Parts: sequence; structure tokens; C-alpha cells
Amino acid sequence: MSKIRIISYLIGEVNNKCIKLILIFLLLKTYPCFATNNLIININDTKILLEGNFVQGGLVKGKTNKNLKIKFKEKILRKTSNGSFVIGFGRDHPEQANLYFFINQNWVLKKLNIKQRKYKTQVINGLEKKMVTPPKSFWERIKKENKVIKEIRSLDSNVNFIFQKFDWPTKGIISGVFGSQRILNGKPKRPHYGVDIAAPEGTDILAPTEAIVRMAENDLYYTGGTVMLDHGHGVTSVYSHLSSLNVKVGDKINKDQKIGEVGSTGRSTGPHLDWRINWFSERLDPALFIKE
Repeated sequence: MSKIRIISYLIGEVNNKCIKLILIFLLLKTYPCFATNNLIININDTKILLEGNFVQGGLVKGKTNKNLKIKFKEKILRKTSNGSFVIGFGRDHPEQANLYFFINQNWVLKKLNIKQRKYKTQVINGLEKKMVTPPKSFWERIKKENKVIKEIRSLDSNVNFIFQKFDWPTKGIISGVFGSQRILNGKPKRPHYGVDIAAPEGTDILAPTEAIVRMAENDLYYTGGTVMLDHGHGVTSVYSHLSSLNVKVGDKINKDQKIGEVGSTGRSTGPHLDWRINWFSERLDPALFIKE
């Protein structure tokens, strides 16, 4: 995956048309692309439009009658004034997703096919013991911090920033990919739920869309300097291991506004940004949000 960022950078720097075409070809061969698909569902006189990545880790945006009730994973979905909504499929979502529409006083089920993925295994050896298993003295702190993060991820805010185009939050080399299984000092750990972008310490981190700041902490146990942004409709993003923060809780920030700088705080082996996105509790792949 690190080749992606290198080739992307070279494409931007190269003027020779032939060389640029070669680099684009190499990028396409290297990048594990998941196409954006469109789906139209017709139920009686009701039309539902769906567009996005019908794949594990993907987000789909929909549009329909603003008064139509829609249910997914036992949750009635929030809609905008024009009937737009979003749904997300976690890392390990099964092959089918059940989407319900309340029509003529009945819930009508429509099944969506979700593409399954194969995830890479990342082996990291030689770490200090505390980097693999935290000392018991920190367990209570970790529990409290995780509770706050979970509460933020449960927000269903009535802001519509999720419907904006997402940009990369910083420039660098992709050093960790979504979904990869990490084996630390020989011990299998939880999958990696974000995208790691390696960059020099102090590199600017910019908001990928407009957002509301829900967390701005300088020293969480696992993630060190951490910012969490609320994009609305259950979608939140997190930026970890920051060396400095430029926002505070409650700030309404603009797209491309600086929110902090790359660092190596918390449990980190070098300067990088760990960028993660959730739809409520569902872990999504940030790379799928980038539409080049």
C-alpha cells in the first residue's frame, strides 16, 4: 500500500504525458479498488436510490421520500430534509444486509449483497511488553477513555457534513491498512480499524470535511493526542497520535481547516496519523471515502 502514496505523489509531479500514463497504470494495478455502485429499489410507487461501496468497511448514501421510515440494524435512520440518509457496513459484515422500509403500514425487507474482503496480516515484533499488553495500573483509565469514545460514536447528530466529498487529512506514506490483523510479539491482537499515514512529526492534519469537534484530548493511553470529529448521521472520524492540537470540543470547523499535527504520542512506534471512521459502532474503511 505504501506504493500508492509514492505513485500518487509522482503523478502529481510528472509533466511528461507518457510517464504519467505509466505511473497511473502502476497505481491501478497496485490499488485494491472497490467500485462505487448505484442501486435503485422500487416498492410500489416509492423509489429508493442507493450509491456507495457495498463492501465490508463501506458506506452507502441513499435518497428517497423524506417521510419514508427506513430501518437498518434495528435503528430508524435519520434523513435530511430532502430524504438523504447513510448506512455503513462494518469490517466483518456478512454477505447480506437487511434494509427495511415502512410502506403501507408494513415493514418491507430488501436484501443487499455485501462484498467480502480478504485482510492482510501485519506482524510486528520486538515491541516493549507495555506496547502489547497494558499494565494493570492503566486498566481503569483505559476503561474510562473507551467509554467516552463509545458515547461519541453513538451520536446521531442532525448535521449533514457526511454528504460532502472527503479529502485525505494529511500527506504521507500509507503504512497500515484497514482491517489488517496485527500480531504483536507473536500475539494476535484486534484488527487495525484505520488507515495509518506515516509522515514527519509536525506535518499538518486537516479536516476532510466540515465537522463538529467532539473530542480534543492531548494524552489518551492508546492514541495520545486525539481529535474526534462529528460529520452527522452517526458518522464520526478520529485522528490519533497527534503531537499538537489546534481545536477544542464544540468547535465548528471548515473543510481543510488545521486540526492538529502528526506525532508519535500514545502507543506508537513512530510519527504517523492513525485515521479511523465509524458509522455508529460499525468500523469503516477511510480509504473508501476518498473519491479521486
